[in-house]
Formats: sequence, structure tokens, C-alpha cells
Amino acid sequence: MQTLNTTLLIIGGGPGGYVTAIRAGQLGISTILVEGESLGGTCLNIGCIPSKALIHVAEQFHQTQHHNQHSALGISVSAPTLDITKSVEWKDGIVDRLTTGVAALLKKNKVQVINGWAKVIDGKTVEVGDTRIQCEHLVLATGSKSVNLPILPIGGPIISSTEALAPKSVPKRLIVVGGGYIGLELGIAYRKLGAEVSVIEAQDRILPAYDAELTQPVHDALKQLGVKLYLKHSVLGFDGTLQVRDPNGDTLNLETDQVLVAVGRKPNTQGWNLEALNLDMNGSAIKIDSRCQTSMRNVYAIGDLSGEPMLAHRAMAQGEMVAELISGKTREFNPTAIAAVCFTDPELVVVGKTPDEAKAAGLDCIVSNFPFAANGRAMTLESKTGFVRVVARRDNHVIVGWQAVGVGVSELSTAFTQSLEMGARLEDIGGTIHAHPTLGEAVQEAALRALGHALHL
Repeated sequence: MQTLNTTLLIIGGGPGGYVTAIRAGQLGISTILVEGESLGGTCLNIGCIPSKALIHVAEQFHQTQHHNQHSALGISVSAPTLDITKSVEWKDGIVDRLTTGVAALLKKNKVQVINGWAKVIDGKTVEVGDTRIQCEHLVLATGSKSVNLPILPIGGPIISSTEALAPKSVPKRLIVVGGGYIGLELGIAYRKLGAEVSVIEAQDRILPAYDAELTQPVHDALKQLGVKLYLKHSVLGFDGTLQVRDPNGDTLNLETDQVLVAVGRKPNTQGWNLEALNLDMNGSAIKIDSRCQTSMRNVYAIGDLSGEPMLAHRAMAQGEMVAELISGKTREFNPTAIAAVCFTDPELVVVGKTPDEAKAAGLDCIVSNFPFAANGRAMTLESKTGFVRVVARRDNHVIVGWQAVGVGVSELSTAFTQSLEMGARLEDIGGTIHAHPTLGEAVQEAALRALGHALHL
């Protein structure tokens, strides 16, 4: 067995792991990155990026069908057809370019990448096949994996998001188990690709992690698309049909060609001998402090492995910080807010505190909405659904939260987060000249309305 020595060893080449490695390389830290599958992790390969690519394909196909039927824009086209194989090839091409780019960045910054499955021996020793690696600092960045249901084992007609993102054909009927963001993003995409889609959700509404006012436009859009919702229903099993229990306790047998299980994700703590470290845990996640340090000295955990929120941009920010800590800089992970974005149709963004969260925190707040129905850019995009909502303290007008639902609102998340990090007040946003015509004008108008003088409402 050969032995390698390094200052920093990172297990996991997803967004958290590879960003840690790139920043460490920039800082001149000797770094080895171990990845068992493909660089980029779940996000680049079977998550964030491919799902957005498939959503884009679905939207383009849906819009073309719309123009074939009753377009108010005066556009008329023949009935479109879909070659899903070419769609998947296009999606895979994007993934390949991004993962190749990550590999090039790691090489540029003199990071040694070892492809293989890591086995932790202790806090300074990891084995990968017949190679032993000794390190001074160990970063755990193994990410998360889909939660499976024992009553619905993946295989055959029962699929996870991984299989859903690489379809060989579009099923005639698809049932999605789980009304959270993953289930709805993919469910909407498959509906636009032509499948008959049903969604099973145990709670009384879709996207239960978000407040009802924010999710109502998504609920309305699902009904308009023809997606059938089974709320307050629980899954019993599958034997050619999906058995579910309705709110009255009766059993329904639902015919389907495929069942997509999308009931959430959990930290990936299995299969690499994490037990050898005997770290303090926080439920199913590794417990960390404000510097991402675990209960063992010089061992860090970042990203999904360290629990919620399980977001790639959180993992990246943590990874950058950890690299700088190892280089001797003074840092702490204490963001004012981390944006959560749901790429449904319409899109949904939450940054900071919602009205209910502000109230629970004992804050007396002004809450103001501005509807996209009064926004010129939204009208030109054929989408007047949704709104921007601001939550600000009543006493000093400091903004504590932003939420939005509507077409393209994912792109507003940067402005929302930045305003919270900078401690902006309603007057700061209201007094900033926003370009016209843009969706961003609704941000200014929401602040102005909170101050009592919206201009376009």
C-alpha cells in the first residue's frame, strides 16, 4: 500500500468539496480531493443542473404546443414532436461541460484528485483502495442522498429523481410521491412533456415547508396544467397499481406507468466508515460549530452532511470559509440569510424571515405585497401570477425577509439576499432606481407600498 501525505484531504467532490479544494489551492495549501463517482456531485450530475435543463426542455415544448393551439401572440406552428433522447443528450452535454470545467479548475490550482471510494481510518488517515492518505486537516463533504421508502423500493416502474432526469421515454402516466420542491419541479416538467401526472402528498397542501399564501399560485398553476393532487393521502404499497389511503381511511388503487419517489433527502453518512470518528451528531447530520468544525479537532463537515438547509450555495460558502480557516485566516459562517429557490412554475423564492417566522421571533413587522399583475414586464412575459413580499421591522424599517412567487423570480434572489446582508431598510430599496421594464420593479414597489406609497397600485 502506497502512502500519500497532504495538508488537506477532502472526501467528496460536490459543490462543497470542490470549492473547498479550489480555494485551498489558491491559498497554496497542499490538497487531495477524493471522489467516488463524478466531480460535481449530485448537484452537477443528477440534481440541480440536469433538473433545470429538463425543466427548460419541458417549458420550450409546452410553449410550442401552446402556439400550436391558441397563442395570443399571433404565433402559429405545426404540432410539435419530442425526441426525448436528443433532449437527454443536450442535458448530458451541459453536465459534461460543467464537470470538465471543475476538473480543469482543480488541476489549475494544483489539487490532486483521486477517483475512488474513501474509507476513514481515523481523523488523519483515509484509505482509497490500495492508497493510504495521511493529512493534517480532514474535510467531510459527502453530501446527501434520496430518502427511500421501504414500501416503494426503487426498481422497474418505481424510480427516484436520478432515473427521472435520464428518461428513455416519457411515460403516459406518472405518479409523484411527495409534494415538496423536488417532486413538483419534476412533476411539472413531466406534465409539460406530455405525461398525465398525479401528486400524492401526506399533508394538506403542496410545498408544506412554505407558507400557504406563497404556494397558492403554484397550486393554481398545477390545476391549470391538469396535474391531479391527492392531498392528505398516504402511500400503502405498489403491486402494479399504487395503493394509497385517502383522508377517510379508504384505499384507492391508482393506475400508473411509473412512480417517482421524491420524499426528501438525508445526509450521506453511510459507506465510508464515518463511525470510526465517533463524531457528535445532530440527528442524522454531523454536528458542527460556526466554523464547520466537528467534535474532533481539525475535522470539518460541510454541505448537506451537516444538515439543513441542504443547498449547494450553502455548501460552497462553507467550503470557501473552511479553506481560509485552514490557511490561518479568521472566519465564521454566520450569514444573515440563505436563499431557498423552488423552480416550479411559477418559481418561488424565500430569503430571511416570513411573516409567521418574524412573529414567532417576537418582531413587530410591516408586511407588504406587490402583485405582478401590476408589473409591465410580467405582462410582456405572459405571466401576471404571483407577487413580491417584503417583511420589515416596524420600528426602524430594517428588512428581515423577502419572498416572491412568479415567473423568473429565482433571479431576484441575489438582490433579496444582498439587501439583508447589507442591513437595508425599506427606504434604501424604495429610494433605489430600478430599471424599467423589469420584474425587479416589483421589489421597489413592495418596499414603497410598505412605506405607504406604492406608485403603480
